[in-house]
Amino acid sequence: MNEPDFTARRMAMVEYHIQGRGITSPLVIDAMRRVRRERFVSEDMQQLAYEDGPLGIGEGQTISQPYVVALMVDALNLQGGEKVLDVGTGSGYGAAVLGCIADEVFGIERLPALAAHAREVLRAEGFSNVHVYCGDGTLGMPEVAPFDGIVVAAGGPSVPQALKDQLTVGGRLVMPVGGEHIRQDLVRITRVSTSEYESESLGGVRFVPLLGEQGWPEGSA
Repeated sequence: MNEPDFTARRMAMVEYHIQGRGITSPLVIDAMRRVRRERFVSEDMQQLAYEDGPLGIGEGQTISQPYVVALMVDALNLQGGEKVLDVGTGSGYGAAVLGCIADEVFGIERLPALAAHAREVLRAEGFSNVHVYCGDGTLGMPEVAPFDGIVVAAGGPSVPQALKDQLTVGGRLVMPVGGEHIRQDLVRITRVSTSEYESESLGGVRFVPLLGEQGWPEGSA
């Protein structure tokens, strides 16, 4: 049996839910057109892959809605050639979008099963520049820092200092901040010097809790 072709749905999703909601970066639009979201969800979820909403991926986690992925990647203002950290990699979909633009992406996921599956799908989809590791995302990856951009796909009580420290000067971090089970504020942090950061709000979002040493305590979700 031939696999269903989701290309038309993907193009329509980008037109209506990405460009139609104000994303104008050619790099982000091209990345959203290239990444096959249906590959990052279970077979029974594939027919829903191009609706603009989150989907369950097991382990109590979700794959973010396409518009939010595009918004967060767009907020990094990547131009190509950067090194980026993806915290809370989950399915690997957001990391794949980043991998279409950045030179190298390091993903960190605390749940071993999700990390292994994301690694497998990314490899199958040809994203050799995306590397997924299992660990505490709130601590980042100091061994390969600094990063030009950091995306955090889970909501924490505040932006972890460890992640701020791992930004290059001029680098940007995008992350939801707020309560565990309520609407959060999507913030962008820009490192303007070795000791100074600027913060701005990008609007309300809702993400799963960011668990870890510098996030919510384990077992609180």
